[in-house]
Amino acid sequence: MNLQIRKLRDDETELLKDFLYEAIFIPEGMEPPDRSIIERPELSLYYEGFGDGAADNCLVAEVDGKVVGAVWTRIMNDYGHVDDGIPSFAIALYKDYRGKGIGTALMREMLDVLRAQGYIKASLAVQKMNYAVEMYEAVGFRTVDENAEEFIMVCDL
Repeated sequence: MNLQIRKLRDDETELLKDFLYEAIFIPEGMEPPDRSIIERPELSLYYEGFGDGAADNCLVAEVDGKVVGAVWTRIMNDYGHVDDGIPSFAIALYKDYRGKGIGTALMREMLDVLRAQGYIKASLAVQKMNYAVEMYEAVGFRTVDENAEEFIMVCDL
């Protein structure tokens, strides 16, 4: 596997919609929602106007020339929002590329980007049943709050 991690190019911002849809956690046995779900206001804030904010960063994972995953951050009032000065994370990989260490590599690289930009924390929200919780903990995130379905996690940079 020839993995390359690079910045999202300006002509690739539509990929954020694909990866946002891929990021929706679907419990075993459940039907995936219609793709139009990503146009709801609570989800479209992950991609609308991306690149305009100071904390708008996106890295993609390319395997053999094909983009197979993305991690992006922005300061937004999303599910993982903890403070107006703390960027929130979103990450997704196409199913065939999960469980191969690509997500971990993307997360570590993005944490380095945020450190270099002077941020002191980053946050995310994750469904409690999502296997990615362990990966987030492995790269330095810890649970700071929770509700019935999700953990709110923060990483000190």
